[in-house]
Amino acid sequence: MNLGMSKFLSPFRIIVISYIVAMFVFSIFLYLPFSSQPGVTVSYSEALFTSVSAVSVTGLTVVNVSETYSGIGIFFLAMAIQLGGIGVMTIGTFVWLIFGKKIVLSQRMLIMVDHNQIAFQGLVKLMKGILVVALAIELIGTLILGTYYINYFDTIGEAYYQGAFGALSAFTNAGFDVTGASLIPFADDYFVQLVSILLIFAGAIGFPVIMEIKEYFTAKNREFRFSLFTKIAVSTYFIVFVIGVAGLWLLERNEYYDGLAWHQQLFFSLFNSATARSSGLTVMDVSDLTLASLLLLSGLMIIGASPSSVGGGIRTTTLAVMFLTIRSFAMGRSDVKAFGREIHPEDRQKAFIVLSVFAVGLFAAVIMLSAFEDSTEFALMAIIFEVSSAFGTCGLSMGITPELSLPSQITLMALMLIGRVGLVAFLFSIRAKEKKTPYKHPTERIIIG
Repeated sequence: MNLGMSKFLSPFRIIVISYIVAMFVFSIFLYLPFSSQPGVTVSYSEALFTSVSAVSVTGLTVVNVSETYSGIGIFFLAMAIQLGGIGVMTIGTFVWLIFGKKIVLSQRMLIMVDHNQIAFQGLVKLMKGILVVALAIELIGTLILGTYYINYFDTIGEAYYQGAFGALSAFTNAGFDVTGASLIPFADDYFVQLVSILLIFAGAIGFPVIMEIKEYFTAKNREFRFSLFTKIAVSTYFIVFVIGVAGLWLLERNEYYDGLAWHQQLFFSLFNSATARSSGLTVMDVSDLTLASLLLLSGLMIIGASPSSVGGGIRTTTLAVMFLTIRSFAMGRSDVKAFGREIHPEDRQKAFIVLSVFAVGLFAAVIMLSAFEDSTEFALMAIIFEVSSAFGTCGLSMGITPELSLPSQITLMALMLIGRVGLVAFLFSIRAKEKKTPYKHPTERIIIG
């Protein structure tokens, strides 16, 4: 690689390009004739959209997966979901280690970018742990759901096939299904819903959090302390989850929930609050909810999951740092503290940049889709919901994605890509190289607000 190319291909750009390449590779696999059901023809744009949605673990679709793809096609789809879920660098590290390759500095830089890490220490150990833990959780989920599904499906093979794909989709928060109707057939089965919720939590809470929990229970030194990241990520994740549950129940108790038993209302609220964070699986038609609930779900999708997880959105730590900064300002403090630690000024700056860029991008995408589509055909709420789902890599839909024009679908694909790689990595990939100026200008205050 020449010097000019090496300067252009920063770690951030390499990661973005890697995901783009993966999306195009899997689109070709899904476009091949033997990937489709007999008599079914898939256009390349449909294959590309499905591939982008799978690698970005979003779940928005323009075709019915179970009716469109053959067993081979489902296998390619599952591989794309697995790659997107645990990350290209986790798979890459595993391949390098298999062939006895040493993980050099440049490769460690790529791992840092892909998993949003801030230090070189322990990266290879983290990749090994992520792969082992992810496969273990998916296997346990497969065994539990597959065994339970024997009560639903005609053969044991079909039961475990559904269980395996369901566990993969829930843990990676991909939102795809091979039932043809997501989890709506299990709308009254609280066991399936509870297992799915736990798998969603495991994937969305953040791989560093899972590794710290594992270390806490296996560490011989009982003085082990959780990092500030884990404390903020976990507490924020579940606070937002509870707010979502309470908000959905309050907004729907006299609407969609009217006449339902208390336990039905509870599980509808629990599942919708969990799945809206990044999963996209559903036990009901979300378009039946009130406008207020749809806006709440859009907000949950925008917040998303924790950093270094399978989910997208602005991420839990961004929301927490923003809230803590505002609270400190209101209390007349210049520093921002949480759990006995002070948050670094650079992290506070990143949080507001991510939030600002996300808001601008979301607003621009809504305008673009509104311009591309007939205003009489799609309600504004449906467009906002679809854009929030794509940008937050969630996958919940009001059912308009297949009916959107190609320019609108391309816009959603771009949002899914950005949501998967993360706004910070994406912004660094398009940022020009920092140049030091030999002088400074005089400082002058301006009026804000």
